[in-house]
Amino acid sequence: MISPSPAERENQVRVLQLAPLWETVPPPAYGGTEAVVHCLIQELVKRGVNVTLCASGDSFSDANFFSVFPRSLRAAGLTDQPWQYSLMHTVLSLKEAADGSYDLIHNHNGPPSELGMALSHLVDVPMLTTLHNNLTKEDEFIWSNYRGWYNAISRAQFECLPCLPQARFAGVVYNSIDVDSFPFETEKDDYALFLGRFAPEKAPHLAIEAARRAGIRVVLAGKVGMPEEREYFEALVKPHIDGRDVQFLGEADGPTKRELYRRARCLLVPIQWDEPFGLVMIEAMACGTPPIAIARGAAREIIDNGRTGFLVSDVAEMARAIDDVDTIDAFTCRAYVEENFGPAVLADRYLDIYKRMLQGEREGSVALE
Repeated sequence: MISPSPAERENQVRVLQLAPLWETVPPPAYGGTEAVVHCLIQELVKRGVNVTLCASGDSFSDANFFSVFPRSLRAAGLTDQPWQYSLMHTVLSLKEAADGSYDLIHNHNGPPSELGMALSHLVDVPMLTTLHNNLTKEDEFIWSNYRGWYNAISRAQFECLPCLPQARFAGVVYNSIDVDSFPFETEKDDYALFLGRFAPEKAPHLAIEAARRAGIRVVLAGKVGMPEEREYFEALVKPHIDGRDVQFLGEADGPTKRELYRRARCLLVPIQWDEPFGLVMIEAMACGTPPIAIARGAAREIIDNGRTGFLVSDVAEMARAIDDVDTIDAFTCRAYVEENFGPAVLADRYLDIYKRMLQGEREGSVALE
């Protein structure tokens, strides 16, 4: 009998991946967290890690699979009453881990991720919670009693976190994408692209303003689903849509999104909040398309300013940067994403954390990084 290699033994960890119930894994269109979860799981399974995915019943992956509810909440039209579904999803998923079948739980669940954290006290399995969203004041009580591990998805996010005396910090792990699934292109059409949720913090109305100042057509694509998103869209975006200089395509599915990235001259990211990551920026760069982003949140970590895109302070600077995007090399953008935000990087980082978590459990250590 051939003994497993050290690398194979290291990868024999049994991990329960608890995904949100809001969107399908992977998401057909909108759904950043679910896309990252799928990217991680596929790479872990490829490496021989024993992974079970807990997600909505319309999800799929190469991992073992467990589901409580047959459809994602958005597909089922239940986003206005998510608590009872998310609660049962979390409870029954953690029950899967209670019989000793898993070495650790990786909690991506949310919003709110706090459900998994609160219920972690009921299972004798170490938990890692990945903060896919920023904490709010309402979360602090649960966080103050959480004794598991957590990781941030950017240094900007970590710097905004309150003191978490009980929880154990496992480090920063940047989100990643399946780079090979994004088509690379050097020949671009003459339009700027906005892709994302239609909400004040994402500010597509500022993308329209920047494109108009630069004299370039802008194509808008994204989700207008929640009541506050519809209200914002009707008030600040819809009046500018003329089908010529300002085009609105609705929510883009995977193939449409990739085609938009591939052909766009640049991606506009006029964020008005400290976004903890921003997958659209690395997705665009993977296609050879430079992003132009307001320098807030993780944008300063994701974009190599002047080399793979531009960081700007306001709409006026964004408009001027549009004129300079031809100075950005498409091949450099693609290589930068492959090196820093590919599936292998994501899996390496989390496998290292899993290893240190389990070692810390055995030795009683509380400090990982």
